[in-house]
Amino acid sequence: MAISHVPYYLSKLPSPLFNCRLAAKKISEFSMENPQHPEGKEACESNPTNVKRVSDDIMPHLLNLYGSRATPHDFEIYAADASFEDPLMCAHGVKQIKSSFYSLSKVFSESRIVEYSITEKEISAGKHEVLVDNKQQYKFLGRHIDMISLIRLYVKDGKVVRHEDWWDKKPLRNRETVKLPCLGRMIELTRRGSMFITHALMGFGKDPPTG
Repeated sequence: MAISHVPYYLSKLPSPLFNCRLAAKKISEFSMENPQHPEGKEACESNPTNVKRVSDDIMPHLLNLYGSRATPHDFEIYAADASFEDPLMCAHGVKQIKSSFYSLSKVFSESRIVEYSITEKEISAGKHEVLVDNKQQYKFLGRHIDMISLIRLYVKDGKVVRHEDWWDKKPLRNRETVKLPCLGRMIELTRRGSMFITHALMGFGKDPPTG
């Protein structure tokens, strides 16, 4: 879904990340007007079978990432050459993924996953696909914004090798999913360019100071 216009108040925000302001606008396009979850409450999912799942080791860290409270330890769920992609950015490698999630707090005063359910599928020995059907909540300029999303994780030997976030559960647009491959290529390049700008402004994946 293209962004045709950025409101004046977004363009003048003090945030150093212009693409994060675009993220705020784009997320608001998917928003629902009446959030059903009280402020400060975060999702959890029970596992009635008590059978160990691949996602059991991943989800606590994923919740931290989307909750703008990530630590370097949380990114250990990723393989060194992992990728992350959403409608705005395409990150390659753990340092770029760090920049993507560390930038959340630069534009949103709050962010969290407030509701989710998990489906897992074993693709082959040591390889799994984890689908996280979820609702994300953000607070921007005092306004709560809810967004439905489908997070797709491809896991190999316990490490996430690919992380996709499908906003509104719609497949990411690229040369394989749009009618004109050249248009898809342009969309891919735009996402990569957005990632490079964010990566530079976030200190190339530098971890924030602790304490």
